[in-house]
This record gives sequence, structure tokens and C-alpha cells, in this order.
Amino acid sequence: MSRKRSYPEFGARSDRIVDRVNTVLLCLVLVLTVYPLYFMLIASFSSIQAIYAGKVILLPSEPTLKGYQKIFSDSSIWQGYLNAVVYTVAGTAVNVILTVPLAFILSRREMPGCGILMKLFVFTMYFYGGIIPTYLVVKQVGILDSMWSLILPTAIATYNMIIARSFFINSIPEELKEAAFLDGCGYTRFFIHVALPLSGAIIAIMVLFYGATHWNDYFNAMIYLNTPSKFPLQMVLRNILISNQMASSMGEDATTVAESTQLIDLLKYGCVIVSSIPMLVIYPFIQKYFVKGVMIGAVKG
Repeated sequence: MSRKRSYPEFGARSDRIVDRVNTVLLCLVLVLTVYPLYFMLIASFSSIQAIYAGKVILLPSEPTLKGYQKIFSDSSIWQGYLNAVVYTVAGTAVNVILTVPLAFILSRREMPGCGILMKLFVFTMYFYGGIIPTYLVVKQVGILDSMWSLILPTAIATYNMIIARSFFINSIPEELKEAAFLDGCGYTRFFIHVALPLSGAIIAIMVLFYGATHWNDYFNAMIYLNTPSKFPLQMVLRNILISNQMASSMGEDATTVAESTQLIDLLKYGCVIVSSIPMLVIYPFIQKYFVKGVMIGAVKG
């Protein structure tokens, strides 16, 4: 008599098949995501002729450092690096110091006016005052052409605040608050001594989100900063590209223009790598907090 296949065995096999399919799909997504950045890395060390010929696939071809030599020959890049680090560290500190307490306050539904305040914050996600009114406000406040013009107008991102608020609602048990209040805690002491020590994951997420935004920001610097010595790295790299493009367009003959155009292509690859390295170095150290914080802030329980 033939033996019937049990349902648990069939379910286990189907689960293994699903796992393998998911693994293959995720590997394909990983390759599609990582390879463009890897290609820029190897292309920045390759000659532009080899890139045009399609020789640069997995390893650099005809290695050269012309692009990086041109980038780092500009002394302003080191000042740009320093400015970018200062703006990122100071801006992220201000963002986290303001966002996390605000998210905690808005997560306490018993607070009077909490719902109205939340609706006002959400309103700002969909309706923006515009560049010109914001510029006029920054100018009248007196922070134009200063570090604070890149920090204070974006001190709180509503989307990040909503993520932090969801974390506090779903991850800080109400019973814990009641127990703390029975021991004589107020909201301030509960936040500092109880909620904050349990919020390492969401703080790491806020640092990552805000830090990446400040590091990659060049638009606000282009609007609010006028002094070249105050430009962040992204603005310095942009100016290097523009100056070389202008020099190539003023070449005396076709050969000079072609060589300048090739150098500009190398500069583009090099600029992407130079500006991405700090984030790529920092991200692995906070990746576990990133995954944990997003999931805890999104799923209850």
C-alpha cells in the first residue's frame, strides 16, 4: 500500500522552494544595485578609451589616476571635505536632538493638542512655502551665508519624525510608563531615563537618514552660501566639473577638446567615488540598527 505524503512534509518542501526563489531574486537585485557603483569605482581607475571600448566590466583596464590627480590637485577639496563633515555632524546633532523628543511628545496621545499638532506637521509634508519665501526668511533671520542656513531650515523632517513616533508608540509599552509614574517619574524623567535608553535603534536610524541627507546636500548650499571657502564637498566637486567643462569648451583645437572631454568623464566617475566613500564606510557599522529600527517602527509587537 502506497504511503500518502503528509501535509507538513509538503509544506516544508514548498517553503524551501520559496526560500530558494527568494534567494535568487534577492541576489539579482543585489547585483543590479551594487554593480553600478562598482562599475564607477573600476571606471574611475581606467582609461576612458577602455571604457568606451567596453573593456571595463569586472576589473579596471589600462589603469590611470588622471581623474583623481585632477580632483585632488584642487586645494579647495580638502576645505570642502572639512566643511561637509562639520555641516553633517552639527546638522545631524541638531536634527536628532529636536526630532526624537518631539516624536516622543507626539506619541503620548494623552497630551492635549497632540492630534492637532500632528496634523499641522503632516500638512508641511504636502504644502511647501517655496524657495523664494524660505530664502527671504533665512536672509531676514540673519543666517544667510553661514553654516546655520543649511541646518535650521531643515531642522526637523516630518517623515523621520513620523518614523520615530511610530517607534515610541509600538515599542515603549504603556505598562512601563505606568510603572515609572507609580515610582514618581514625570514625562521628562521617563523620557530621559527610560524611553531614551531603549531607543538606540531609532536614534541610529535618525543619524543615518539625517547624516546622508546633509552629506549629499548641495542645493541648499548653492542657494544660501556665497563664500567659496564655506562650500561643502558636493559644491566643490560640482565647481570642479563646471570649471573643467568650461575649459574644454574653450579648447584651441579638436584634439584638445576631445582630451578635455575624456578627462571630464573620468572626473565624473571620480567625483561619485570621492563623495560616496564616507557613507560607504559608515553604513556597515549601523546597518543592524537600520534594519531593526525600521522594522520595529513599522510593526507592532
